[in-house]
Order: sequence, then C-alpha cells, then structure tokens
Amino acid sequence: MTTAQHTAEELERLAVQAGRDLEEASALDVLRWAADTFGRRFCVTSSMEDAVVAHLASRALPGVDVVFLDTGYHFPETIGTRDAVAAVMDVNVITLTPRQTVAEQDAEYGPRLHDRDPDRCCALRKVAPLEEGLRGYDAWATGLRRDESPTRANTPVASWDARRQKVKIAPIARWTQEDVESYVAEHGVLTNPLLMDGYASIGCAPCTRRVLEGEDARSGRWAGLGKTECGIHQ
Repeated sequence: MTTAQHTAEELERLAVQAGRDLEEASALDVLRWAADTFGRRFCVTSSMEDAVVAHLASRALPGVDVVFLDTGYHFPETIGTRDAVAAVMDVNVITLTPRQTVAEQDAEYGPRLHDRDPDRCCALRKVAPLEEGLRGYDAWATGLRRDESPTRANTPVASWDARRQKVKIAPIARWTQEDVESYVAEHGVLTNPLLMDGYASIGCAPCTRRVLEGEDARSGRWAGLGKTECGIHQ
C-alpha cells in the first residue's frame, strides 16, 4: 500500500481513469482501490446520518480517517452517532470545527444567519472547515447517491475535485435506499436515530425537517429556501 503524495496532474489522471474503470465496481472494490492507491492520504467524510461508507471503508482500510464537520448546529442524535461510531468501529474519527463558535458568528453577522443567508452560513461552518481539514489528503470519499435527488442523479463513482485538487470518490453512488437498508441490516451498521423519526436526510437542526410522503430524501433540507446543497459538493 502506497502513502506517497501524488502531484495534482497525477491525481487528475487517476480520477478520470477511475471514473471510467470503477463505474460498475462494487462499493467495497472502489474503496479497496482508494486504499491501495492513496493509503493514509485517503479519508472518508461523514455527516453521521449513517455509518455505511465509514463501515465499508474500514473493511478496505482499517483505522481509516473519518472526517466529521461539527457545525455547532447539529442535533444531539447526530453527535451521539459520531461518538458511537468512534467507540465501536475500526476508524479514526476526526472532528472539524469552524473558525468561529456560533456565538462569535452571531456577534459578527447577527443571529440566525442560517435563516437570512444560508449559503454564507454553510460556507463558514461547513465548506471552509472541510477545505482546511482535507489538506493532508489526496482523496476523499462521500456518501453521495444518485437516487437522493435530481441534483445528484449524475454523481460519478470517482471524479476530479478541481476546487480542492483531490480525487473525490462516491463508492455508493449507484446504490438505492434499499441497498443502504440491506447493508445496514446485514452488518449491524450504526444509523442516526432520527432516520426512524421521519427524517430522510440529516443536516444542521435549524435547516432540516422531516420529509413528507412522496418527497425525495433531500427535500427536508433548507425547505422553502430554494437551496438544495450546502456547497461542499458544488
């Protein structure tokens, strides 16, 4: 297993080639490729909605870094899921925090920035901390799936993240919700308790609601604001 750092040009070539070669590969094989190619310069990001990708990655790379963004606005159940994952899985959970606490952000921008300018709030509390936290890696994996929403329908299994100059991997991009549930049941994977309480996609508490029957999984995020992504995947 290599841990050598690649140049940006090498990484881009790897991403493009993997996007072609791994389209039909199993999620575990995708992650084994990432582990073999990048070693400890590979990490998983997790919102702690569930620990499926973290569990898969731990099978490919025991002790893999799992990066979690603690925005200061999470549900208690989400923090509890993070702590449980760190306690029982063969992973190294790394918690990233924004430059400012919620109180400091409120003092500079005014209270409830998430209501008035959700894009800026996400940029400050999610996008910026992640960009800083990923600097030591050549590749990162996410739990994006094509069936989650129309904006994610074309998610590649592997791609070039030009903004961060890294290989971006979505090992379960081709999975359905049924695939996720089957994997969780088969392996006893930890999931956020809110998934059993009407939530289908879990983010910060002020910007997340339960989904209604017939809505897609992402419809409970930033409802009524015309916003579908936090900016990490754009």
